[in-house]
Amino acid sequence: MRGIGDSMVDTKLYSLAAVYECGSFVGAAKKLSITQPAVSQHIKALENELGVIIFERVGGKLSATKQGELAIRFAQKVIGLSEELKSELREGNIVTDHLTIGITRTAESNPIAAALAKYCAENDSISIKIITDTAGNLYKMLKTYELDIAVVESRQSDDDFSFLLLDTDYLVLAVPPKHPLASKDLITFSELKKERLILRLPSSGTRSLFKAHLESNNMSVNDFNIIMEIDNVATIKDLVRRGFGVSILPKSVCLEELKNGSLSVLPVENLSMTREIIIAYRNDFTHSDILRDIVHAYKETVRIYR
Repeated sequence: MRGIGDSMVDTKLYSLAAVYECGSFVGAAKKLSITQPAVSQHIKALENELGVIIFERVGGKLSATKQGELAIRFAQKVIGLSEELKSELREGNIVTDHLTIGITRTAESNPIAAALAKYCAENDSISIKIITDTAGNLYKMLKTYELDIAVVESRQSDDDFSFLLLDTDYLVLAVPPKHPLASKDLITFSELKKERLILRLPSSGTRSLFKAHLESNNMSVNDFNIIMEIDNVATIKDLVRRGFGVSILPKSVCLEELKNGSLSVLPVENLSMTREIIIAYRNDFTHSDILRDIVHAYKETVRIYR
């Protein structure tokens, strides 16, 4: 976020967004380089103008009210639009010179990051900022113009969004190359239940997809020997490579390891865990050439591994 003195946006909106992001008035003051009383006055003035309470203390923690959450979303949107306008008008350019792209933690480990780097290398005038978060949070940031586009594994029902299919992915069992299962064509449920599983957190899309397919076969993740739950995909792959367990992962995040022989993957019996990798963007995102070029860079990057 830029300093509050150089924007056409009401300074109170910057304070509102900063308090929400930092979780405190003191943190917001430090972020904006203004005094804490000034931040407090901004929030109080907004509450008076809107006729609502924006923040309240719950168990000693600052929390936004329902009305406050609505005000925060609009503040974020206004700030995002302001920054986008400045970017478009800077030096008279009508071509975007930087992009803020959101990717999920799964996408962070698949070829998309390399594809974006390739796109930058081929377009010297464009720089990219990558933000990694859950799909739900990325959609929220896309909605408020904090992101230009997002690479996610699920579509959100919203008339403001459009989608472009980037690839099709599916979940597999990842094992060390010398594991007894590595030479098999597939693994059965009974075999999988004997393994030490290292899984993504319950909030992840990978875990949710695995859970849904198990339930469709009248099973639960609790039927399996889960020894660890980890959010970072790279850490999971490292532990699997070192023989600490096996994991259910998207095949797309294992392409480099499959190429160098440090991991093996195989399907699980009766589980067709397919999903899409998509680019989500707002309907008013007008740079179709950028979308086309990113898709091309991705296909060129993936071709190296396949």
